[in-house]
Amino acid sequence: MAGTTRRSRKSSSSSSSAQQQLAAGALLVAVVVLVAASSSGVLVAVEAVCDMSNEQFMSCQPAAAKTTDPPAAPSQACCEALAGADLKCLCGYKDSPWMSVYNIDPKRAMELPAKCGLATPPNC
Repeated sequence: MAGTTRRSRKSSSSSSSAQQQLAAGALLVAVVVLVAASSSGVLVAVEAVCDMSNEQFMSCQPAAAKTTDPPAAPSQACCEALAGADLKCLCGYKDSPWMSVYNIDPKRAMELPAKCGLATPPNC
């Protein structure tokens, strides 16, 4: 009987360890999926940042893209979005790592208000 008790404890311990490994594996997969999705822009962005929606930000992306040479002129949709945006708030994001996630050149992004005929906030 002592042998049976030992096997039960060992089996229970192995089962618990397997469950922990499975849970850890599932967590790792979830983290990898979230990171991949967020870096590819699949996740839904917050509703608005600095009074601009994700759609409005993306309307300005071609004019501020790092890989476009020369950069495209800002679209009418981009200029309208910037006209309604909190430009001083946007200045706070010029050194953000999110700029590179969206392939945005911060210098080009800071030039957009002037290209749209808008005043750039001081110290931006």
